[in-house]
Amino acid sequence: MKKVFIICGPTASGKTALAISLAQRLNTEIISADSRQIFKELNIGVAKPSPKEFSVVKHHFISHVSVHEEYTAGKFAKEARSFLADFFIENESIVLCGGTGLYINSLIEGIERPPVSEAIRQEVNTLIEENGLPFAAKLLVEKDPTLADQTNLHNPRRVQRALEWIIAGKPISQAQEWPQEWKIYKYAIELPRDLLYARINQRVDEMLKNGLWKEVESLLDLRNLNALQTVGYQEIFDFFDGKYTKKEAIEKIKQHTRNYAKRQLTWFKKDEEINWIQPGNQEEMLEEILASQGN
Repeated sequence: MKKVFIICGPTASGKTALAISLAQRLNTEIISADSRQIFKELNIGVAKPSPKEFSVVKHHFISHVSVHEEYTAGKFAKEARSFLADFFIENESIVLCGGTGLYINSLIEGIERPPVSEAIRQEVNTLIEENGLPFAAKLLVEKDPTLADQTNLHNPRRVQRALEWIIAGKPISQAQEWPQEWKIYKYAIELPRDLLYARINQRVDEMLKNGLWKEVESLLDLRNLNALQTVGYQEIFDFFDGKYTKKEAIEKIKQHTRNYAKRQLTWFKKDEEINWIQPGNQEEMLEEILASQGN
C-alpha cells in the first residue's frame, strides 16, 4: 500500500511549512498542486517556497512550464499520475501540497473526466438509492467488466461515476480510476477566518517588500496571457493602466486574495474526506497527522 498525504486548504494557511515538515519526517518528496506556482515566470506573487525550503525537500511541479503554455488540470493529472507510478516503484509515500482543488480532484477522480448531463447523473443516483450499492455494482460488472475492474465497487461515488460514463457512452480510456493500492490521507489547517485574513494581508506586505512590484512590471508584455490573469498581478497591471493608485492597487490585492481564500475554503469544506487540523506548532500538527493513520 502506497500513501499519498494531501495537505490542502486556502492560501496563507500554512500548508507549505506543514507539508515540508511531514515530507522530512517521512523521508520523501513533495508534489505541488498549485495552478499558479506551476509557471516558471511567476515567483513572488504566487508565494513559491523559498530557496531554503527547496533545499530541505525536493519539490515537483513547481516552475514546471512556461506561462506561454496552456496548462490544464487534466494535463496536471496525467503528468502527476505518471510521476507517481514511477516514484512509487522505490518509495512508499509522498506529500501532495496545494490549494488548487481542481488539480487535486482531477488527479484523484480521473484524467480529463468527461462531463455528463444532470439528467444522467440524477438517473444513476436514483438507481443506487432505490436498489442499493450491491445492485449498482453488479450492473456495472454486467455492462462493462473492464471498467468495473478499474473501479472500487465498495465506493458509491466511484460506482455512480462509472455508470454515468456508461450511460453517457463515454470511452473507457477517459475513465481512469485512482489505483486502489494508493491510499489517500487528506488534511487542512483550520484557521479562524480573521486570523487567515490577517495572514493574507501580512503575506501581501511581505511580497511587496520582496519585490513583487518589480516582478509584475517585468511581465507587462505578457499581461494578456491566461497565466497572468491572476490575483497579485492583475491589480498592478491596472495600476500601470492608471486605474488605481499604488495604495489602491495594494488594497485590491489584499481584498482579492481574501476573496480567493474564501472560494478555496468553500471548495475544500465540501470535501468530507478532509481532516481539519486545529492550528498549533508544527510538531503538534505533525503528530496529529501521523497518529490519525497509524504511523
